[in-house]
Amino acid sequence: MASENISDFYAAECKEHQIQINTHVLQVLQKTSITRNVTLKLSGNDRLRHVQRLDDVDVFALSKCLRYNKCVTGLDFRYNNITDEGVRHLADLLLEDSSNLKSLDLMFNDIQTDGAEVLTKSLQCNSTLLSLGLSGNKIGNRGAMHLASMLQVNNSLKKLELADCDLATQSVIAFAIVLKSNKSLISLDITRPLLFSHQEEWAVHFSEMLAVNSSLVELHLGKMGMTDAGMERLTEGLRLNHNLRYLDLRCNRVTRDGVRHLAKMLKLNPTLEIIDLSYNRIEDEGASHLSEAIAQRSCVLRELSVTSNNIGKEGLLSLAQAMMVNTTLNHIYIWGNHLEEPVCQAFRELISTGRLPPDQTDVSAYQVDSRVFLVEVCNSLRRTYETDTSLTSNTELDLSTENTVSPESTLTPPLEARHLVPQQH
Repeated sequence: MASENISDFYAAECKEHQIQINTHVLQVLQKTSITRNVTLKLSGNDRLRHVQRLDDVDVFALSKCLRYNKCVTGLDFRYNNITDEGVRHLADLLLEDSSNLKSLDLMFNDIQTDGAEVLTKSLQCNSTLLSLGLSGNKIGNRGAMHLASMLQVNNSLKKLELADCDLATQSVIAFAIVLKSNKSLISLDITRPLLFSHQEEWAVHFSEMLAVNSSLVELHLGKMGMTDAGMERLTEGLRLNHNLRYLDLRCNRVTRDGVRHLAKMLKLNPTLEIIDLSYNRIEDEGASHLSEAIAQRSCVLRELSVTSNNIGKEGLLSLAQAMMVNTTLNHIYIWGNHLEEPVCQAFRELISTGRLPPDQTDVSAYQVDSRVFLVEVCNSLRRTYETDTSLTSNTELDLSTENTVSPESTLTPPLEARHLVPQQH
């Protein structure tokens, strides 16, 4: 099937099965004229115009016309109305011997446990899909257990996103156990599971997994309810890990004591490059522990976020001084802490001298009546660590509209002030 005719095939399938044509889908397909690898972007959250969101019938028609199409290797179906029935059509597409799909993003649809089970069965036999996004779908503990079992036999999937999927302790631990032997997955996101135990058993299992896993590069453990005890357990495994690059610990309950264990680990770990500690409570002492680790020449940390951690003047100044000692760290995000004038002056100096590029921090300095203040700008830590080029080598076309705004577009926008008043303390 030539890519120039894909819209004709879609219209023909709709006519044959007496399906009403989705005008949004038709417009996108009509603009598809690339004959190389293409990701069709049919997300339903266009902020600039109203689009008709995909439902199960639309997915059925699309799966029919894509069955023998080799140029489409990625499907972006985020923020639509796809249910378990629609997933069955996509699973059939993945089971085809001619399947060429490498990425499938179904974030924030209406997929539940049965849909996850159907996907699991297809991925047990599929060897082409590299990236699967299911964040925001209520697949629950049982659905996650199916996906964990799939990783025991699938040796091609590299990226799995399961944030806000209502995972429970059982399935979280199952992923840790499976990843002890899985050699292909490089990125896992299990942000915001539903964990009711205060024992943090999951942290023990993830620590044991990290000690032996040799493939995982990116791990998102945000909103896990992690305490200092959980951090201590986790860092025990990280000391023995020499592959992880990105560790996301945002929105937990880590304090200065937990960061002390993290800082000790950083002095020994030669690979961690990005750490997100946003929305914890590490305070001055925790920031000082981090600064001490960063100042070590052996530390390879390049990006750090400590936004909203109740850090005061002493802790923030120690971070600024550490950046002058170790020039490896060149991204730092500090907004939401206590930005007193000495801190403002220190970060203005870092930015003005070029030590801290303006687009690699979330603050910008300005002066009023000889006083220096910091203002927040729209920069933040990147949300993914793009290590495997095979995940990003496809030609990605936003065909829905030339000016579509996606959620990720807010991560690295141009430098722009959000507030024009000094931060109050």
